[in-house]
Amino acid sequence: MKLIVYPSGLLVAKNRAFKCVIGRSGIANYKVEGDGATPVGEFILRGIFYRQDRLKRPKSGLPITATRPDDRWSDDPSDPDYNRLVQIPHSFRHESLWRKDSLYDIVVPIGYNDDPPDPGRGSAIFIHIAAPQYAPTEGCIALAQSDLLTILEWCDQNTALVIRPPAFSPRI
Repeated sequence: MKLIVYPSGLLVAKNRAFKCVIGRSGIANYKVEGDGATPVGEFILRGIFYRQDRLKRPKSGLPITATRPDDRWSDDPSDPDYNRLVQIPHSFRHESLWRKDSLYDIVVPIGYNDDPPDPGRGSAIFIHIAAPQYAPTEGCIALAQSDLLTILEWCDQNTALVIRPPAFSPRI
């Protein structure tokens, strides 16, 4: 199955359209760390991380892992573990997967720049829960929690996320 993301803020799966939000800089063919862009391409979903203290285990054919308070994601191009899960203490720059808000209560890393990572080409590109009023992300794709949980039920290790370039922009 494919999840298709359009620059207009739609994610289409199983002939259903879901409102989503992308990076603050839109969709880019060439991504660099910190640019706020969502990368164009087709990417495999790597698995699901979720906050077990806030949600019950999602239903999905993807691997599922409960996050812990010390879980982080390296976003430092000088880190040998760049664009990978790390735990604190960690001496390189990283972002927390255990946030005070609910955005990362469900986090789905996509297979962007991770096999192997190319330092500086972008990190921590996830599917996660949307902020209130669907505020833009730093490059991720975000959806309402209920929509994300529905979509994850349909996913397995063969599910691909397809992020379309701006030329593809249907609206409903």
